[in-house]
Amino acid sequence: MTFPDPISEWRKSSASGPENCVEVSLGRPVKVRDSKVCEGPCLVVGSAAWGSFLDSLSGHYAAS
Repeated sequence: MTFPDPISEWRKSSASGPENCVEVSLGRPVKVRDSKVCEGPCLVVGSAAWGSFLDSLSGHYAAS
């Protein structure tokens, strides 16, 4: 985990609600954080791992 870079552009998930808020910064590396705790730590993920994660989601939702 690392602390967020204040200059990163963060995007909130379209599925976020009042209790489950996630934001992503799509730089290199990709960063994920809880949008309710913007100054808190974030998860840092390599670009290849992020791409694999997204691929796995699209396969899951296509089968539903």
